[in-house]
Amino acid sequence: MCRSSKFARIFQSGCLKTLVSLPTCLLFGGVVFAQDLPVAPLSPALTSPVQLEAPLKITFPAFPRAKAASAMAPSDGFDAANNHLGAPIALNAGITPPDVRRVSLDEAQQMAGGTNNPLVRLAALQVRSAKEHRLGVQSMYFPNIGGQFENLHFNKNTGPLLTFDRLGVTVPVDIIGKNQTAFNFSAIQPVTPIFAVHELVKIARADETIARAKAGVPPAETASKVETNYFNLLIAERELASAEAESRKIQTKWLSASTSGAPRISTAQETDMIGAEKEVTLAASKVREETESLNEMLGLPEGTKLELVPPDPLVEDTSMDEAVDKAAAANVEVVEAEQTAVKANAGSALSKMQYFPSVAIVGGYTNQNALKVILPHDFSYIGIIATYTVFDFGKREHTVKESNAQAEMAELAVPLTKAKVSAEVKSSYFELERARKLSQLARRMVSATQVVEASVQSDNPDAESAQAKMEADMFRAELEYRQAYSKLKTLMGDK
Repeated sequence: MCRSSKFARIFQSGCLKTLVSLPTCLLFGGVVFAQDLPVAPLSPALTSPVQLEAPLKITFPAFPRAKAASAMAPSDGFDAANNHLGAPIALNAGITPPDVRRVSLDEAQQMAGGTNNPLVRLAALQVRSAKEHRLGVQSMYFPNIGGQFENLHFNKNTGPLLTFDRLGVTVPVDIIGKNQTAFNFSAIQPVTPIFAVHELVKIARADETIARAKAGVPPAETASKVETNYFNLLIAERELASAEAESRKIQTKWLSASTSGAPRISTAQETDMIGAEKEVTLAASKVREETESLNEMLGLPEGTKLELVPPDPLVEDTSMDEAVDKAAAANVEVVEAEQTAVKANAGSALSKMQYFPSVAIVGGYTNQNALKVILPHDFSYIGIIATYTVFDFGKREHTVKESNAQAEMAELAVPLTKAKVSAEVKSSYFELERARKLSQLARRMVSATQVVEASVQSDNPDAESAQAKMEADMFRAELEYRQAYSKLKTLMGDK
C-alpha cells in the first residue's frame, strides 16, 4: 500500500508538470516559427462600388519596364560640321531573340524591290517589249529573202490544141506541163521604203525611251512604301512604349491610393484605368497591323516578329538649281513629252512619203518544168518593181494636214510640261527645306541633356513616356523629311 501510494503521488506530480510545460513549449515554438514568416501587408481590403468587367490583374497587366528591343537612346548631339545629328544608339544592340527577325531599312527595301515584285517585273517586261519592237523595225532595212516550192499534177492536158485547117490535122501543144515542179528563191530589197523605215525606227526608239524612263518608277514607289511602313512601325512601337509607361504611372498612383487607406475606387480612378488600358490596346493593335503589313511587303511569313534597326539620319545637299536642271532633263513627264514630239514629227514625215512611189529591187533563182516550152529549166533574174497610187480622192492630203497638227501640238506641250515640272520642283524643294529643319529640331530635342538624364532614372514612368513620345515625334519628322526628299528625287528623274 505504501508503494502504491508513493507511485500515485509521483504519477500525479509528473502529469502536473507536463500540463504546465506543454503550453510553454507551444508558445515558444510559435514565436520562433512566426519570426520566419513574411510580414503580412497592413493595407485594408478594398471594395469597388462599381462592378468591373474584368479582374484587376487583367485590367492592369504587369507591363515590363524595359522598352522594345528597337528602342533608342538619344543621339550624341547635333553635328555642326556635317549639318546633321549623329546616329541614334540602339538599346540592347546585338541582343536579338531567336524568334525575332532583325531588319534594317536598306535590307527591307532590297527585299521588297527584287525581281519577285510584280510591278518591277512588269516594268522590265515593258522595256523588253519596246526594245524587241525597235529591233524588229530596224530589220526592215535589210532585204526580205524567201523561197517557194510547188509540185502539181493535173488530170488533163493543160496545153492548147493547134489545128491546121488545110491539112485537117490537129496537133496538141504542151506549153504548160501536166506534171509541174518548181522552186523559186528570191530577195527583195526596198529602196524608197527605207526612208519610211527610218521614221518608224524613230517612233520605236521613242517608245523604248519612254518605257525605260517609266521603268524606274515602280522600284522607287516600292522603296518609298517600304520606308513609310518601316517608320510607321518605329513610331507605333514608341507610342506603345509611351502608353505602357502611362499605364504604369496610373497603376502606381492607384496602388499608392490603395495603401493610404482609401476603402473604395473613385470614378476618376476607374476612368483613368480604363482610358490607360484603351490606349495600350490601340497602340499594340497598331504595332501588329504595321508589322503584318511590312511582313507582306518583304515576303516574310505571317506572324514574323521584327526588330527594326533605326536608320541613320538622312543627309542630302541638293540645291534648287541642280534639282530644276535635272528635272528638265530626266523627269518622266518631260521625257515622255519630248519623245511624243519626236513620234509626232516622224508621223508627219511618214504621211508625206505617201506621195512617193514604192520602189524595190528584186532578184532570185528559179528551177521549174511548168513552162518548159517558154522558159528554160533553170534561170536567174533581177529587176525593179515600182508601185504608185495616182489618185486617192484627197486622202494623202488630209493625212498630211492631220499629222502636221499633231506634231505642232506635241512640240507645244514640251515647254508647257517643263514649266509645270519646274514649278513642282521648286515647291517640293521648299517643302524639303522645311522638313529638314523640323527633323533636325526633333533630333536636337531628343538629344537634350535633361531628357538623357531623365531616361536613365529607374522606375520613372513620366520620363519613359516623355522619351518615347519624343522619339516617336523624331521618327515622324524623319519620315516626313525622307518623303519630301523622295518626292523631289522622283521629280528629278533619279532612279
